[in-house]
Amino acid sequence: MEHNLDAGVVSRRTQYFRVILMGISAFVVNTTEFVPVALLSDIAHDFSITTAETGWMLTLYAWIVAAMSLPLMLLTSRLERKRLLLALFVVFIASHVLSVFAWSFQVLLISRVGIAFSHAIFWAITAAITLRVAPEGKRALALSILATGTSLAMVLGVPIGRIVGQWFGWRTTFAGIGVIAFIVFVLQMKLLPNLPSMFEGSFRKIPELLKNPLLISLYLFCFVVFTADYAAYSYIEPFMSRIGSISENLVTFVLLLFGGAGLIGSLIFSRWSDKSNTMLMLGSTVLILGSMVTMLWAVNSIWLLSLNTLIWGTAMILLMLCIQAKVIEIDINAQDMVMAMFSGIINLGIGTGALLGGYAVTHISLSSVGFVGAAVASVALLLMIMMIRRFPELR
Repeated sequence: MEHNLDAGVVSRRTQYFRVILMGISAFVVNTTEFVPVALLSDIAHDFSITTAETGWMLTLYAWIVAAMSLPLMLLTSRLERKRLLLALFVVFIASHVLSVFAWSFQVLLISRVGIAFSHAIFWAITAAITLRVAPEGKRALALSILATGTSLAMVLGVPIGRIVGQWFGWRTTFAGIGVIAFIVFVLQMKLLPNLPSMFEGSFRKIPELLKNPLLISLYLFCFVVFTADYAAYSYIEPFMSRIGSISENLVTFVLLLFGGAGLIGSLIFSRWSDKSNTMLMLGSTVLILGSMVTMLWAVNSIWLLSLNTLIWGTAMILLMLCIQAKVIEIDINAQDMVMAMFSGIINLGIGTGALLGGYAVTHISLSSVGFVGAAVASVALLLMIMMIRRFPELR
């Protein structure tokens, strides 16, 4: 009897380890998407190109994820999940090796394409895997661990990636991500069970979803907000160091603060989203717009910049969670597709924002990125007001 009880404890403990492992996997995948933001100047200097040209790393990556999330989800829908996860991590690791040895910026872009493909499949299957390996009655906890892994990429992954890049060079940052990914790969191989695909969707569901006016409006709003956000955020590192003459250590601190603010946003969402989701969305949009308008003014004081960053980071994560909560409710029978499209729209916005910010840096000035982001955010605010008026379910 005692032996059986021990076996049960080990089994449940293993289930928790599996969920934590999926959270760590999310941390690794998201860190590599955002870490170039913190290394933009170093990469530009190494290849003797401008920061705006280096910003193509962000645009290309995000647009590939946007374009491929839904198609790859459907193409791999019948494959056994553990084998698919391991295969995408092989591509992920190999691509990081290529990043480390990239002898030209074009080769670095090619390596990012490989990472982007693995990222697209990863987010199409991860939530479902996490729920299936979770202990009984702990599905909500499992999803929160996955979300925490995602948030920690901004809180810890990006600032630590920057610190490593400062000390040892930006290639070491990518090498470190590759090494951690390899450890995660080995643990996935040992800990995860075989998981036959349970996907039952098809391409036929897509036209039905695209005819839903509320879903399309939320997707459009999401695209505009992320375009606004990344027009400014993509160039925040050179903006702080060149326009504000802020030291490298304080730049790292502000990036840490931006990521940490995401945890505050998550906390506000968990407390108040059920009662006032729409008002949180509206308030967050106003705060993002205000943060961008005051960026140039705030950059001359580390205290004002820190406060600005804290408000901006909190509002951005809060807004993303609120939109996600709205879109996932729209069609319970097509949540995988809705979320794959949601991830695609976010990345389309990230890529467009990075491109727009790069255009502003090249043709206007580096100091203009906050105002360019604010101009797009004002369009998002108008869209939000129009949606509240049109759709009773948002009131």
